[in-house]
Amino acid sequence: MSRDTLLLVTTSYPQRNDGSEAAGAFVADLAQQLATHVPVRVVAPGMQAGVIEIGGNLTVRRFASPGRPLSLLSPSRPSDWPAIVGTLRSLRAETINADADNRVAHTLALWTLPSGWAAAALQRTHGVPYSVWALGSDIWSLGKLPIINSMLRRVIRGASHCYADGLQLAQDAARIGGAPFEFLPSTRRLQGRRTRSLGSEPPYHLLFLGRWHPNKGVDLLLDALALLDDATWSRIAQVRVAGGGPLDALVRERVAGLLAAGRPLRLDGFLDGSQASAAIAEADWLLIPSRIESIPVVFSDAMKLGCPVITMPVGDLRELVATEPPCGLVVSSVSAPAFASAIMQAVEGSPRSLEQGIRRAARMFDLNQVANRILSAARPQPH
Repeated sequence: MSRDTLLLVTTSYPQRNDGSEAAGAFVADLAQQLATHVPVRVVAPGMQAGVIEIGGNLTVRRFASPGRPLSLLSPSRPSDWPAIVGTLRSLRAETINADADNRVAHTLALWTLPSGWAAAALQRTHGVPYSVWALGSDIWSLGKLPIINSMLRRVIRGASHCYADGLQLAQDAARIGGAPFEFLPSTRRLQGRRTRSLGSEPPYHLLFLGRWHPNKGVDLLLDALALLDDATWSRIAQVRVAGGGPLDALVRERVAGLLAAGRPLRLDGFLDGSQASAAIAEADWLLIPSRIESIPVVFSDAMKLGCPVITMPVGDLRELVATEPPCGLVVSSVSAPAFASAIMQAVEGSPRSLEQGIRRAARMFDLNQVANRILSAARPQPH
């Protein structure tokens, strides 16, 4: 039997379809797109190991990750070690089990660690080559830990192809890993389209959509909103804050305080794919207050749905947004006062002035092109 199957190993993949896995939604869309060309198998987290979900040309195999996701576990906390070790053992075992019939031609690891580590184990046991796709958390967070850094380099150097979902990230990953990285943007299939034009005059609708995590800067956003004066608020119809995560208590407390002050806020939990698309399509400005970022999937969503952004000057967003013609506003510094100043500037103008730049940026992201680049490098043989 020929090796005709592409294996995706990922720590981000939907389990409940409730929007709680933002990166996972992208991986699911990518897997479905790839499955239109070749058989695809996915090894992804679940409550119980070995659970298999089959849908046409796409098979999902779960490894056991019953507690907090690996992204919320830290090797620096000894109390997290049992959960980390157990999850990694299950990840490795299910990755190897995914090739029990010797049909996997290539493995794509999303992301470098720990998925690339599991893909390297499959290469050692079954001879299956692998590629890695790096996120900022791989390089900018895990890369700072000495022992993990060494493992990161080994995984990268064993890969046949290395991708990064950011421009600066590709350079940093190449420096740390000692191998070249190609920029490959992450993007997902949209489930909606813009049904209302961007506002030409205030009041405007503003949206934050993402994890309530320090890296995503939701606390900075809420601090910035508290700094806005009455004149600025008169130009805002609503600020919608949607998501969830470890800063849940802080977000709810700050939002309650703003509501008590009479500010027009709306608080939502996680949004699924169609709800997220609809929310962006109804917004006049998308807010990206991240402290650390590469190119968030929500940015490409916003571009494809015709929504300009207000973003911190982090990662590639500074270049992608400010390139002429611009597709949004770049904040002067990573701080709540600077973000508040950018919001003031945004609501005094018209987002429609940025439509040409939005169309420019939207052309950068195409799911089919991303899938074709992966298949060209992996070269599984179709039936």
